[in-house]
Amino acid sequence: MNTNTDSIIYLDYAATTPTDPRVVDEMLPYFTNKFGNAASRTHAFGWEAEEAVKTARHQIATLIGAKTEEITFTSGATEAINLALKGIFENYRHKGNHIITVSTEHKAVLDTCTYLESKGADITYLAVDKDGLIDLKELQLAITERTILISVMFANNETGVIQPIGEIAKIAHDHNILFMTDATQAVGKIMVNVELDNIDILACSAHKLYGPNGIGALFVKSQFPRIKLIPQMHGGGHERGFRSGTLNTPAIVGFGKACELALGEMKAESERLMVLKNKIEEKLKLIDGLIIHAEEALKLPHIINFHVQGIDAEALIIQFRDRIAVSSGSACTSLEVLPSHVIMAMYNDEEIAYGSIRISLGRFLKNSSIDAIISSITSSIDTMRMAY
Repeated sequence: MNTNTDSIIYLDYAATTPTDPRVVDEMLPYFTNKFGNAASRTHAFGWEAEEAVKTARHQIATLIGAKTEEITFTSGATEAINLALKGIFENYRHKGNHIITVSTEHKAVLDTCTYLESKGADITYLAVDKDGLIDLKELQLAITERTILISVMFANNETGVIQPIGEIAKIAHDHNILFMTDATQAVGKIMVNVELDNIDILACSAHKLYGPNGIGALFVKSQFPRIKLIPQMHGGGHERGFRSGTLNTPAIVGFGKACELALGEMKAESERLMVLKNKIEEKLKLIDGLIIHAEEALKLPHIINFHVQGIDAEALIIQFRDRIAVSSGSACTSLEVLPSHVIMAMYNDEEIAYGSIRISLGRFLKNSSIDAIISSITSSIDTMRMAY
C-alpha cells in the first residue's frame, strides 16, 4: 500500500478537508504567546483569549445568519448532535416522546436516536425516494400530538442531496414542533441561513470547511420560542451552561477564520466546483454500466455518488487508491465493510449499495486533475472487467 500521499489526488473532501494555511496562521499564536484560558477573568491572558473566542463566535454566527450568543462550541458536529437530541428529549419529554428523523441521516443522528429509544423515545424514521428525498406528505402524516422534534439533515454527506429545509421547518412550526438540522456538509459550501430557513437548532463542524479537527458548534435559537436543552457535560457551567469544559481556543479561532473565508469565497468556490463536478459527471456517464445517483435532485456542488454495475466498490477503490483517494460512504462507518445505509434506503439493493463510491471535490483540487481522475477510474474498471 502506498502511504506517500504526494502523488495521490484527494477526492474525499466530504470526509474531511485540509486546514487552510490562512486558518493555520490565525491559530498559531494561540498555541504559544496567546495561550490564556478564555475562562480566566482576572488577567490579560484570559481576556485576550476570551476576546478571540468572542470574535470567532461572531464569525460563525455571521456565516449562518445567527446571533453571536446563539452559538455553543462543542468538540465537533457529533457532540453537537448528541447535545441537541438528548438535551431536547430530556427537557421536553413531559410534552411528548416522539421524534421524527430520516433513514438517511448521519450515524451521529441515527445512533443517538437508537440510544434515545432505549430511554423511552418513540422515533419515526422517514423513508426516502430514489433521489434521496423525503415525502412531505409522509412527514405530515407522521406527526402526532406527542411529537417534540423533527430532525432532517440539510444535505446528505454521501449523495449531496439537499432536502427542502424551509418547507420542512414550516411544517414543524405549523404544529408547534421544534426543527433541527445537521448542516455539517452544507455550512460553508452553500448558503445556510437559520433565520430565512426557520431553523431552531443546527449542528456543524469546522473540519468540513477547511478548519481544524475537533471543534464544532451548535446553534440554538434564543427567541420565539426560547429553547432549553438539558446539558450532557457538567463541570463549570461554560458556554452559558450548555456545555462545560475548557474552551479549545486555538481551534475556535481557526473555526472562526474558516467561516470568515467561507463567507467571502463560497460563491466563487461553489461555482468552480460545480463546473468541475459537471465535467467529471459528463465523462463518468460515458463509462458503460456506470450510474450516477440522484442525478436529477438538487445537490451540493462538490459531491458525486455512483456505482458501476457488477463492480464492488471496495475492490475498485483498491485498484486506484495509489492514484486517487475516494470513499465508499461515510468516514464514520468506513471501518466496517457494510453496504451504505443511505444507498440502501434509496434503492433497497445490496449490490448497488456495496458498489457505490463517493467522490467529493474541494478547494485545493486543481482543474487540471480531471483527466487523471477519469483515467484512473476508467482504467481500473477495465482492469477489473478483464479479470472477470
